[in-house]
This record gives sequence, C-alpha cells and structure tokens, in this order.
Amino acid sequence: MTFIDILRDHLETFNQRYGPRLTPEMHEAIHAMLCCRAQTERTSQWACQHCPHTADFPLSCGHRSCHQCQHNTTMDWLAKQQAKLLPVNYFMVTFTIPYELRVLAKTYPEAVYQAMFTVAASVLKDFAKHCKPLGGEIGFTGVLHTHNRRRDYHPHIHFIIPAGSFHQGKQQWQKHKGQYLFNAFNLATVWRARLLAYLTRQGNIALPPVVPKKWVVDCRHIGKGLPALKYLSRYLYRGVLPDSSIVNVTDDHVSFAYHNSQTDRREIRTLPTLKFLWLILQHVLPKGLRRVRDYGLMRGCCRTLRQQIQLMLAVAGAVFPIMPEPKRAAAIRVCPCCQQPMQFMGVHLHRRPTSQAITL
Repeated sequence: MTFIDILRDHLETFNQRYGPRLTPEMHEAIHAMLCCRAQTERTSQWACQHCPHTADFPLSCGHRSCHQCQHNTTMDWLAKQQAKLLPVNYFMVTFTIPYELRVLAKTYPEAVYQAMFTVAASVLKDFAKHCKPLGGEIGFTGVLHTHNRRRDYHPHIHFIIPAGSFHQGKQQWQKHKGQYLFNAFNLATVWRARLLAYLTRQGNIALPPVVPKKWVVDCRHIGKGLPALKYLSRYLYRGVLPDSSIVNVTDDHVSFAYHNSQTDRREIRTLPTLKFLWLILQHVLPKGLRRVRDYGLMRGCCRTLRQQIQLMLAVAGAVFPIMPEPKRAAAIRVCPCCQQPMQFMGVHLHRRPTSQAITL
C-alpha cells in the first residue's frame, strides 16, 4: 500500500485523534493528496495523431508533500544545481537546533525556519570573511530538513559549500586547500548566540526557560558536490518517506525501512497506523516557505559569474564539462492502440450539469 492509501483508509479516525493539532497547511496537503490523480473534474486530454484514439487522464495535485508527484520537479532542481557545480572540493555544514527548541519550532514554524536560514547564512558569510585562505565571496546552497532518518521531528539545515572564493578586485578564483574549512565548535558557539538573540527580538516568541549551552554544528569535507546534492534532493518535493520504504501494512500498524547512519545498516521501524500518519504529516511546511535557498555565488543572478569561474578553472586544467541550463522534458503518453506518441490537447474542465426548472 502507498502512503495515500493508508491515509484514505484511516482518515476519519486520524481526524478524530489528531484533528485539533492539524494546521491549515496539513489539511490542504491531505486534501491535495487524496484528490491526486483521482479528481475527474479537471483532466488532461490527449489525442493520437496516427489513429482516432483519444483519452482523458486525471491531473496530479502538484503538492510538494505528495508522495506520487513532483518527480520531474526534483530532477529539474538536481539538474540545475549540477549545472552550478565547480570542479573543486566541497564541504557540508549542518546547523541543528537542540531538542529544547523543537517545540518552539513546531509552534512557530515559519518564524523559526526563517530565523534558522537567516542566522546560519550570516554565520557562514562572516566566518568566510575572516578566513585568510578564502578572503573573497563564497557561494553556498542551503536545504531545510525537518526530520532525521527515523522521520522524527528534527529540524536542521544542510549547506553545500564549494572550497574556494572569488576575489572581485583580482578577478580570480582563490582555491581553498585541505580538508578543513571552519572550526565546528566556533560555528556552534556563534550559531547559538545569534539564533537566540534573533528569536528574542521577535517579541512574540518566548524562549524555553532552559536552553543547553552546547549546540551541534557539523562541518565536514565531502569531496565532490554531486553526491551530496543527490542526497539532499530525495526529500525536497515528494514527501519525506518514499512509498517504496513502506514494507508492511496491517490494520493497526505500519512498518517502514530506513538507513541507520550509526550502524550503516537498513532497519525497520513499526508504529501504530495513526501515529505513523502523524509522524509523516507533521513535516508539512508552512505555505510559501522556501526550503531551498542559494546564497552568494550560487544565486541565480550570478550565473554569468559562475560561468566565468568555470572557464577559469577549465583553463587552469580542471576537468569539468560546462553544462547548459536544463529544460523541462515534455510529458509523453503512448497510444495503447498503435503505440505511437500522443499529443497533449489541453486541460478540460468537466462541469457538473445543473438542474433548471422549466416553466410552461
């Protein structure tokens, strides 16, 4: 069974149990997923150019939390990020908030997630500014994850950073050597102080009475950037748990597989069905929140500059194919009669007939 099948079968009891805790965004996500490829009021029309066959297909919902949508969106994002890759080593810096602040993040998700992005980006920019091997403008991409591998609520942001910077005055790329970028303990100290100060200034957010003094920031060398981008792309637009990870479903329990990073083994987690549904739906993001953000050299307006840097590195001997910006592939459906490609004719709205009284 898929996640949507489980949700549809247990929706009534789920609403009875968790209804007061559901946000408007969660209700919208549930409605979109239940209507996905099942709502027949709006359909896409296709016609074969080689035979008289025509067909209508229900539309996908397009919601970023839907488990059967957004595959093309994920692949497009990965292709665009791949076009930005530089032939240098990369680092991944992960900023995490402690357990004591997670209730606050659940209560004020939009404000806390925005604060996490703003503060973490400022910390990275300031550390780069004071790092002698860099000394120029850096670029990085941040991706917000709200869960760990077990799908428990665990908000954190991964930043992918190429090892180097661009010096505007010298018009040259300054390569960062070695497998060390920033001190993780110093990052964590500044991250804690700035985030707490930022949240305090919000006014309507009350911090918990006890906040741990030691926070966790991980800064590690990851080699080339493409494997890290593929990892980050898994949970961007198709929900937090692929349907293929659901291994067993009964009337009362659901089991799903996950990779334990500590043991490097595949493990199975089993939960009561309603608790499983809440585990997944609690990760629906606030409406309009961007979970992927580019900074510095990775911004869209720096495309020409990135291409210049790529050319500089290629001339210096780096092996890196400069790829054009990818274009979204057109949807293709094959005619079941003659096996020829069908042509998309448009979206059709099937209006329900209205009863009208006839007066003689």
